[in-house]
Formats: sequence, structure tokens, C-alpha cells
Amino acid sequence: PIAMLASIGAGAKRGLLIKGGKYLESLSRVDVLLIDKTGTLTLGKPHITDIMTLNGTSEDEVLLLAASVERYSEHPLAEAVREAARGRRLTLGEPERFEAIPGLGVRAQLNNSLVTVGNRRMVPEASSFVETEYLEAQGKTLLFIACNGKHIGVLAAADTVRPEVPAALAALRSMGIKEMELLTGDNERTAGFLSATLGVRHRANLLPEDKVAVVKDYQARGCTVVMVGDGVNDAPALAQADVGIAMGVAGTDIAIEAAHIALMRDDWTLVPDVFRIARRTLRVVKMNIAFTAVYNVVGLSLAALGFLPPIFAAAAQSLPDIGILANSSRLLRQK
Repeated sequence: PIAMLASIGAGAKRGLLIKGGKYLESLSRVDVLLIDKTGTLTLGKPHITDIMTLNGTSEDEVLLLAASVERYSEHPLAEAVREAARGRRLTLGEPERFEAIPGLGVRAQLNNSLVTVGNRRMVPEASSFVETEYLEAQGKTLLFIACNGKHIGVLAAADTVRPEVPAALAALRSMGIKEMELLTGDNERTAGFLSATLGVRHRANLLPEDKVAVVKDYQARGCTVVMVGDGVNDAPALAQADVGIAMGVAGTDIAIEAAHIALMRDDWTLVPDVFRIARRTLRVVKMNIAFTAVYNVVGLSLAALGFLPPIFAAAAQSLPDIGILANSSRLLRQK
């Protein structure tokens, strides 16, 4: 317990909120790392790059409808849509009966019309275009817009991978974590582009419950699973994982609450840092146990053979605690 408390304190100084020593123990034997995409691997600040229109609608009309429906959404893509509308000086409408469907998109009534904004599963009437395939192959996320059941346009959004992510993943691989997977609600082409860039496997078109199922599948195989995420959609998987790590600065309150560790700096290098802290902590714990065991065996043997008077034996009982405190205090100086 002393070693765990020392490491939790050292982690707090580095910007790591660790909610219990048992999670450090789990981190020391992790087999699988599962990672969310938007806001976790990427900066979570996408911007609209392309607008495609259908059925006689203009770009401004498509953007205005999408931004109005997304007016009160907290998703990073919603902010990208609103930002694009502000850039064109469009005045947003007031959505009614707004509904957000995790992993799919949003819909609302707007001027007596039902407007839907989301992925292909949210907008089943969405048409297929060669252009959309090309945009997806570039790693862009697509938002399909429908009005009263008619597909009227597509918005393409691009995000930027956090610059420190490749080095952080390389550090984790050097620690022996070979099984890494990207879990995302994005389509196959977009997920494939990013996973190929980072050298990890991926699963696309996932709903929140699908991510939980992936975690449970690994756990059923006897693996210790870490999930890194930031959003509402990730919260169930963060809670289900043996250790859930939330991007505390960029993440939502729900994700931080569900996770077992929160990164309080917007810095992916903290992920390998917390793994190092966990492994060093377990080494110190094992040293403390070994030291206590050897000390007690020697002390009891000397007392039983008459070499150690009872009064000295009683006094010597406090010495292991001093040794454990001294050894554990090294964890406060972790770099």
C-alpha cells in the first residue's frame, strides 16, 4: 500500500490522476491496448474540407441545415460543422426535438422538416459516389445529410493525428505490448488509412456496445485490456476494460468518470509514462515483500536458537517498516 500511494502521488505530479493502486497492478501485466480515434489519437479538432451537394441544393443550404441540427451537439465533428457555417456567415436555425444517437449521428426538426446528420448507417438513403470513396481513402470522416428522407449532401472532415502518438506507441511496443487495435465508429477506409499510418490493427463502424464487446472478447481469452478514449461513446468500454485511460483535458466528463486513470495534460507521452510507473511500482512491491520475508526468517531463526534476546527481537520488529518506507520513497522521485 505504501508503494502504491507513493506512485499515485508521483503520478499526480506528472499530470496523471490514478484512481487506485489496483490499476497500477493491472497495468504492469497488460496484454492488449485498445484505442479510440477522434479526440484520442487525433487532436479532436476536425475541420470541414469538402461539401458535396445533391438534388438541387446549394453548399450553403446543406451546411446551414447540418450546422443548425448540430447547434447544441458536443461532438468534435459538430463543432467543425458550426465553424464552417460561421466562416460563411450563415445564421443558424433553432432545432426542435433534437436526438443524439451514440455512434451514429443526430436528428432534429427544423422548420417543419426532419433533418438527419450522421454516418451511412444513420442515413440509410445516402447515395454512393466515387468521390466519397476517394475522400475516405484520404482518412477523412464523412457526414451524410438527409432532409425528410431525401439525401441532400455530404460533408468531409479532416483531423490531425497528435504529433506525439507515433513515438508513444513505439515506446509501448518496446515494453512488450504487441497487441494494439484502433476502435472507431468511422468507416473502413478512414480507419484503414489511420491504422496503416500508425502500424496498428483496426475495427471500423463500431457502436459503443461493439467496443464493449471487443473488450469482453479479449478478457474472455485471459488478456488484460487497457482502453484509451475521450468521449461519451467510449465511456462503456473504458469502464469495462481492466484499466480505462481517459484523455482528461480533451475528454468529456463522462469519460473521465468512467475511466480508472485520467491524463490531466493533453499529452500522449503520459500513456507510456503511466506504464513505466506501474512496472516500477510492482518491482518495488516485490522487493519489499522479499525483504520482509527474508528479514523475518532470519530474525525468527536467531530468536529460536537463542542468539537474539526477546527484548531485542521485539525491538527489531519495527526495522522492516523503516526499510519498506525508505525503499518505497524512491517512487516519489520517478522521472
